[in-house]
Amino acid sequence: MTTAHLVLAPTLSYFQAIIMGLLQGVTELFPISSLGHGVLLPALLGWHNLVSSQAQRQSFFLTFLVGLHVGTALGLLAYYRSTWFTLFMGLGRQLKKSRTSGISSLWRINDAEIDRNYRRLFIILIGSIPVGVVGLLLEKELRVLFAKPLAAAGFLTLNGIILIVAERMVRTRGKHVQVRKLENLSSKNALVIGSAQILALFAGISRSGVTIVAGLLGDLSHEDAANFSFLLATPVILAAGLYKLPSLMGHLGDGVRMQTLIGAIFAMFAAYFSVRFLTKWFAAKNLIPFGVYSIIVGLLCVIRFA
Repeated sequence: MTTAHLVLAPTLSYFQAIIMGLLQGVTELFPISSLGHGVLLPALLGWHNLVSSQAQRQSFFLTFLVGLHVGTALGLLAYYRSTWFTLFMGLGRQLKKSRTSGISSLWRINDAEIDRNYRRLFIILIGSIPVGVVGLLLEKELRVLFAKPLAAAGFLTLNGIILIVAERMVRTRGKHVQVRKLENLSSKNALVIGSAQILALFAGISRSGVTIVAGLLGDLSHEDAANFSFLLATPVILAAGLYKLPSLMGHLGDGVRMQTLIGAIFAMFAAYFSVRFLTKWFAAKNLIPFGVYSIIVGLLCVIRFA
């Protein structure tokens, strides 16, 4: 065992795994930042074994988080299982059509002949590309720089400001804006909304929060913006988790594999019930309470860690 391995030796309890799993599953979908809370809660609880490992380029804790992300994605897949089934059925129908109309028909999503569900799947995949590319290039560097309690507290405060300002902008425009249906979203709009997820690479900025905001500013309703945000998150979180999952089988997973499995199970159930609650919430309510929460908790943590 190398010196580096000794420095990063895992000390993760099952209790910590369960708490972090629940935290990940809830805060990934509530617009209050899972990465920010994942940095702040261990620091507040004095879990120095986790705090010291978060900003490392390689550590058992980052490997553990991979498992939690996979669990969260599975919870989302479970909730939206019928939606995804319908979307991929649309893909199958469109592939059959392309045999006669040509493979180029797969890219002409505004054609009248395009399958409606294939079109929805296409815009979800288009919206997932920007954060996937940027995440591969910069996620590790941004985590090393900003996965610290004071920085996370500052970004969490900013997250709250973004949510509240966006709601005020939407309210100001009011009846002057024609609400756009999710099925009518263009690939350009999907790309813009999906690109908002890049901001969530900063610990404290919520992935679901900024994508819902981008959706609202793109004239979607709260309900459609939330659903699109959750559907967008699924392939991104799942792909990122599966891409890094082999590290769990390597030396970084030594001593934390069972804790990761337990944490992932709790993250999966937390994600499922969180999205179930939030889809109902955004059918009638808005982002203001989450914005207020983010500002209050963020400022208190700024004071605590300054």
